[in-house]
Amino acid sequence: MDSKLFYLAVGRNIKKYRQLRNYSLQDLAERVELTKKTIQRYENGEIKIDMSRLSDIASALEIDISRLLDGAEKFLGLGVDQLDSATLVPVVGRISCGNGTLAFDDIEGYEPTPKEWIKGGEHFYLRAKGDSMNGARIYEGDLLLIRKQPEVENGEIAAVLIGDEAVLKRVYRNGDQFVLQSENPNYAPIFAPPADVKIIGKLKMNVIKY
Repeated sequence: MDSKLFYLAVGRNIKKYRQLRNYSLQDLAERVELTKKTIQRYENGEIKIDMSRLSDIASALEIDISRLLDGAEKFLGLGVDQLDSATLVPVVGRISCGNGTLAFDDIEGYEPTPKEWIKGGEHFYLRAKGDSMNGARIYEGDLLLIRKQPEVENGEIAAVLIGDEAVLKRVYRNGDQFVLQSENPNYAPIFAPPADVKIIGKLKMNVIKY
């Protein structure tokens, strides 16, 4: 496990569950007999963490260790050399469309992303909101890699702009209208004419859970 991206993903999971428990850095540090600074460095992905230490942290957070590895396993095959050649891809907080042109109005930050993942087009990240796509294993706070493109095939998951809101849905064309389908039976399909919907891009992968 020598991938820096792997440790970054694990660190974010530690922070996520620490905050869900309402533990401070000091609280968690005392529970695993480490310093506050060490926990902070784990969360920032600055230092490696072995499995026994990770197991101790999982126990302190009262979760299974798999929760701390969730999303991180995608990075196990990436070496430091790939990280060094990674591209910084923006995490977009808000998308608008004026005069038919998409604009990224709010950039939350940038994620180092292997170039192999973003070949053939412009890419960006969106953060998943709500539970409407849980059936596709997409959960609140997930970081979603999107390839910018104006069209997708029937049944593909895409980021779609409806009014001023960017949503993630499975997209179908039914005659002269779009059908935007959630992956949660609690949500009814959205039917909309093409004039009211703009496809932003296709979901490439669910990368990191925060």
